[in-house]
Amino acid sequence: MSKYDFDLFVIGGGSGGVRAARFTGALGCKVAIAEEYRFGGTCVIRGCVPKKLLVYASHFHESFQDAAGFGWKIDSTVFDWPSLIAAKDKEIARLEAAYRNGVESNGGTVFAERAEIAGPHEIRLMRSGKVVIARRILIATGGAPARMPELSGHELCITSNEAFQLPELPASIVIYGGAYIAVEFAGIFAGLGSKVTLVYRGRQILRGFDDDLGAELTKAMRAKGIDIRTETTIESVAATGSVKRVKLSNGSEIEAAAVMLATGRNANTGALGLESAGVEIAMGGHVPVDGYSRTNVPHILAVGDVTARMALTPVAIHEAMCLVETEFKDNPMSPDHELVATAVFSQPEIGTIGMSEAEAVAKYASVHVFRALFRPMKHTLSGRDEMMLMKLVVDGRSDRVLGVHIMGDGAAEIAQSLAVAIKMGARKSDFDRTMAVHPTAAEELVTMYQPSYRLENGKRVD
Repeated sequence: MSKYDFDLFVIGGGSGGVRAARFTGALGCKVAIAEEYRFGGTCVIRGCVPKKLLVYASHFHESFQDAAGFGWKIDSTVFDWPSLIAAKDKEIARLEAAYRNGVESNGGTVFAERAEIAGPHEIRLMRSGKVVIARRILIATGGAPARMPELSGHELCITSNEAFQLPELPASIVIYGGAYIAVEFAGIFAGLGSKVTLVYRGRQILRGFDDDLGAELTKAMRAKGIDIRTETTIESVAATGSVKRVKLSNGSEIEAAAVMLATGRNANTGALGLESAGVEIAMGGHVPVDGYSRTNVPHILAVGDVTARMALTPVAIHEAMCLVETEFKDNPMSPDHELVATAVFSQPEIGTIGMSEAEAVAKYASVHVFRALFRPMKHTLSGRDEMMLMKLVVDGRSDRVLGVHIMGDGAAEIAQSLAVAIKMGARKSDFDRTMAVHPTAAEELVTMYQPSYRLENGKRVD
């Protein structure tokens, strides 16, 4: 009889943890998973999925306006926030049940309570006090929004977590941050009717993305009425009744119904008991792992946002699948974090894969840039001035496409499709000999035959 109660015990019921539990259970192994809140994790409960539903909702205001240019007459555009939140909650409940059922239907044991590590192989279930022994332990506890305790008045602010459950749509909101969460919620609230001010300490939003994306998105957001204040910080937040008074570093003050902090995320490793098993914890609370998702204690593993490798749901799922192959199928497999496509569901949305222009110039002596900025056909009759950006970054020596950057309707879908080609090492000549689908916006990607400009040894050559 085995001295272990479980072959694998997973702490955290998000996308990575559930995938590992499901597929390990399907192999006939004894598996358990503990989740103290709701199954589905950040992505399903308070991240990607509900956010995308709110993004869809926020598009309708402009769609109603655009319809007039195509002959439609819309008599009513009344928006009801509680109805949207109720519909969103219903869908999230359905997905949560599916996640839990996925584990149980594959023989997994579910503990709906907090679990902490009590020793090298011991896990204590905090509500019942029960201690179980596991051959392997997987940390999949994800991350949480940074609360900025150093900011005076931080307790008066919300994060993306609370934004999904507000009792009413705020008439005005200040959003602090300039990364994808900040710009996505700026678009959501503005599209639903809130007056939005975005405050960011950097020179340009979306740091780390291609510079053209940040610059063009800034123009588009401002055209939608979003007040973007860069190179500025929030010094304090105070309240007078229901009004929040936001003091900025430039001496100005903003009054708003709500203030949202979107300045980053931290790993969920607090009070997890990792030190009881000798697991190393890095700065920021993240858990360092090797190429096979093993911590410094080989039988304790970690996947997803808690590892600080790449905070994306599909990445966590892929890491979990590789872990199952390595640990339970005797088929060592290391997750591949190179050339991962990603999207920002801003308005207009962004899809990107590979190197930015700046990254390419830092690594390659010769870089060719193909760039098209145009008004898509959809906006010709609507009268909307919104532009679309297509950009290819190419190694001038090998002709390999190093990066693809898109802003506009369908950008995420286009990037997902192109990700396969870029992963396979597509060259610019492969794009050139691919026939265009007409009329589409994406055809620009295969009809830009001459570089917009070249960079040789870091210097631009037009």
